[in-house]
Amino acid sequence: MAYSFPEEVLEHVFSFLRSDRDRNAVSLVCWSWYEIERWCRRRVFIGNCYAVSPEIVIRRFPKVRAVEMKGKPHFADFNLVPEGWGGYVQPWIRAMAASYPSLEEIRLKRMVVTDESLDLIARSFKHFKVLVLSSCEGFTTDGLASIAANCSNDSVARLRFSRTSNNVSTTKLLNLREIDLRESEVEDLSGHWLSHFPHNCTSLVSLNMSCLGSEVNFPALERLVGRCPNLRTLQLNRAVPLEKLPNLLHRAPQLVEFGTGAYSAEIRPDIYSNVAEAFSVCKQLRGLSGFWDVVPAYLPAMYSACAGITSLDLIYAAIQSPDLVKIISLCPHLQCLWVLDYIEDAGLEALAASCKDLQELRVFPSDPFEAEDNVALTEQGLVSVSEGCPKLQSVLYFCRQMSNAALITIARNRPEMVRFRLCIIEPQAPDYLTLEPLDTGFGAIVENCKELRRLSMSGLLTDRVFEYIGKHAKKLEMLSIAFAGDSDMGLHHVLSGCDSLRKLEIRDCPFGDKALLANAAKLETMRSLWMSSCLVSYGACKLLAQKMPRLNVEVIDERGHPNSRPENCPVEKLYIYRTVAGRRVDMPDFIWTMDKNAGSPEVL
Repeated sequence: MAYSFPEEVLEHVFSFLRSDRDRNAVSLVCWSWYEIERWCRRRVFIGNCYAVSPEIVIRRFPKVRAVEMKGKPHFADFNLVPEGWGGYVQPWIRAMAASYPSLEEIRLKRMVVTDESLDLIARSFKHFKVLVLSSCEGFTTDGLASIAANCSNDSVARLRFSRTSNNVSTTKLLNLREIDLRESEVEDLSGHWLSHFPHNCTSLVSLNMSCLGSEVNFPALERLVGRCPNLRTLQLNRAVPLEKLPNLLHRAPQLVEFGTGAYSAEIRPDIYSNVAEAFSVCKQLRGLSGFWDVVPAYLPAMYSACAGITSLDLIYAAIQSPDLVKIISLCPHLQCLWVLDYIEDAGLEALAASCKDLQELRVFPSDPFEAEDNVALTEQGLVSVSEGCPKLQSVLYFCRQMSNAALITIARNRPEMVRFRLCIIEPQAPDYLTLEPLDTGFGAIVENCKELRRLSMSGLLTDRVFEYIGKHAKKLEMLSIAFAGDSDMGLHHVLSGCDSLRKLEIRDCPFGDKALLANAAKLETMRSLWMSSCLVSYGACKLLAQKMPRLNVEVIDERGHPNSRPENCPVEKLYIYRTVAGRRVDMPDFIWTMDKNAGSPEVL
């Protein structure tokens, strides 16, 4: 059967396979399918930039048009990965610039991106369209200016003469559609980078600059927005004042997603009426975010846009529960809500009553370091949402108390749950009603939610909960654990029982050598394992490297070389991942990769 269709037909059939897993499976059918899939693959996802080298990717897929890549481990979001750890994108950009001249999209997460990298992107890819830098660092607005300056709708490259020679050089111009800087750390030198977009740039569809700190060149922003008729997403930064919003909205009434800047101003009727009128003309709005420094008196100005809203991101908006209740009641089609704990139980009850299409809920702490409760948010709010929102599939919930009874109720109400992340502010907090561990509650989650893919746990937990996870969570792909468990048996249950597990991250748990070495083969089927402040010894790390040569076993220890301490001394942090690229070549002086032959750390 593998040879019964012409290559062109198979290429067309393969184009309907969207997931990397399906494409990989197809490539294993036979050699001819492998070759066809190799040449027609246009998108590549790299979950760990150190799991493979640029050269291997380019050799395997020579015609790629879009690359998505992740760098630092997820725990970097919680400041658990040391400064200078790595995740540098420059080697990748350099290699792709030489081999992928038709590259159109680069999407990076938790990577170090320099201005040099951005300049190389701007100069190398004449058909470039999409740049997404999520939680990235290392670059400035000068790098963004390079991207902007090379943006044009021209389909052919213009010619220019060098002032110092008679050589003719080609300026490769971009047809840029998307710049997204979500949650990135950008050295904001000035807002004038927007003025570098040429006057013939009309191609932008999405612009997210919400993470920038300085004032923007507002006339340049107005001109850019006004000449991009297909602009659908505009996310402003905090420096854009409320009185400027009407001008932007009138220039882009076609917006689908809009992130306001500062939503505050001196109370003036003219500002209010201008903002209200501007929102009323945006008939296609489906997503709203921003609302920094919100002045509640101006909130009714956006009510006219609420009827069509499906997504609300209010994690930077200190909106109190009564105002949130009003907004939510006006959004009957809401599918995704990100909000601070100011929403309280009353707001979540209103959400459950009004928003029957809700699929995702994230509730973040307004002040995680406050010792006393400053809001009336408990487990009851989440129980209400689980009862009232039949389509709920994804939850991230920060709170200060939880009970087994509540977790059991949530599990029974929403067995379709795919992602469940519960963060109790106080580590090792028990069931506040019975003072028992939360084992049975989380056990109910994994037993009832058969499609669960991602789980984060907190509170007082024993090895018993990991037994439940190993027994029931057969589709679980990512598990995050903190301050949990009694012994190595907890880790053993997870590694031996979770068939689909790909990413495991652990901190401050009593897991050590025995479970890790006994389940070494499992680690080759996973993308990565992160352990910090656990009981894994340096000696076990060396043994694991010898036992599993296809793994990179990296010891991260800022106290100095691990050889300076006994081999049974626990390491500070451990990062294990499968790789076909061998050991890293950019390790800082606090990382040691275990030698796969002798078991000792390799040193550059």
